[in-house]
Amino acid sequence: MSSSNNGAISAVDVIRTKRDGGVLSDAQIDWVIDAYTRGVVADEQMSALAMAIFLNGATDAEIARWTQAMIASGERLDLSGVGKPTVDKHSTGGVGDKITLPLAPLVAAFGVAVPQLSGRGLGHTGGTLDKLETIPGFRVGLSNAEFIEQMRTTGAVVCAASDTLAPADRRLYALRDVTATVESIPLIASSIMSKKIAEGTDALVLDVKVGSGAFMKELAPARELAETMVRLGAAHGVRTVALLTDMNTPLGRTAGNALEVRESVEVLAGGGPADVVELTVALAREMLLLAGVDADPAPALADGRAMDAWRAMVVAQGGDPDAALPVAPEYDDVVAEADGVVTAMDAYAVGIAAWRLGAGRARKEDKVSAGAGVEILKTVGEEVKAGEPVLRLWADGTGVFSAARDALGGAVTIGGERVERDMVLGRVAQ
Repeated sequence: MSSSNNGAISAVDVIRTKRDGGVLSDAQIDWVIDAYTRGVVADEQMSALAMAIFLNGATDAEIARWTQAMIASGERLDLSGVGKPTVDKHSTGGVGDKITLPLAPLVAAFGVAVPQLSGRGLGHTGGTLDKLETIPGFRVGLSNAEFIEQMRTTGAVVCAASDTLAPADRRLYALRDVTATVESIPLIASSIMSKKIAEGTDALVLDVKVGSGAFMKELAPARELAETMVRLGAAHGVRTVALLTDMNTPLGRTAGNALEVRESVEVLAGGGPADVVELTVALAREMLLLAGVDADPAPALADGRAMDAWRAMVVAQGGDPDAALPVAPEYDDVVAEADGVVTAMDAYAVGIAAWRLGAGRARKEDKVSAGAGVEILKTVGEEVKAGEPVLRLWADGTGVFSAARDALGGAVTIGGERVERDMVLGRVAQ
């Protein structure tokens, strides 16, 4: 099954095993991940294997071993010198999902270290690093030593992952993006968890988004992904809990880089949109439980402790917490076509509009605008009059407004009945 001439494993044999519905051996998985990382297995061969996994799935044992092999492709950080419990959060991505920004300092305010290695935005979902870089001076590139020292001192750190953590995942992620194999649950789960386990955190809370603006549109596959990742965490000694959360409607009232930082600071000051506060507190509660801290996180938003931790984090990473954030010079309002209540707002459409305005990127090398994005003036559940602005589009120039408006066609539904929104749809734990 797994051997070619002279008993060695070959890429073709590994692909054939999976193509024919077989189960890969530990040796096959270890070999193919290592060989691909070293460039011995070609992109077209790994593409074929990824498609075979996409079509035929993988067993729990295969996913656990695949994840282990990706961790082994680089270094695993040792956070034992931090001197406090470490708990991270990972979101599967959504529109207006700025939760990391208020969450990391909120949890750090309770003496817990949050080792948040984040990414950049691609397509309709925003990137945490792009948001933070709108703060003048903020530095997202930290050495491992700086990363560990900041956790020891300020507790919260949000920075880019180094190239030495799960390098196999970096190569495979780029390949999946161009071969229509992104949506494979085994490949998503191993991609996320290999990076988080390699980061060295004691515990992890997953925010698995469900809905139009999420990667997972339906609850059942989102739950399957959550369960797979929670099992992977347990298999690698990382206590893991997942919340399934709503992403049919954008989170909060902004989708864009500086816009979302401004809103996050409002939350840290004890205000901000109710849905952002609710989800931030729900995730913080799970993180504190895993860290062994018996406390209600909500009061720390009102009494300034979370804001103090935010300011300390920004200063530690070279930023100025008092500096003015960039504002786009041009705006255009989208108005309501009728009187009524906003009953739905398509998160995906809002995300595409923000991207077309300049807040996101189509390719990794694209530049993003700091000030561009969508401001939601009337959100789900709020009354609106015909002709009243519902959305405000911000951009560096007027030429992008028509493309953004095209993306928003039919995105806002106005009706007569007020609707309730459940933010947390489920919880998965071992």
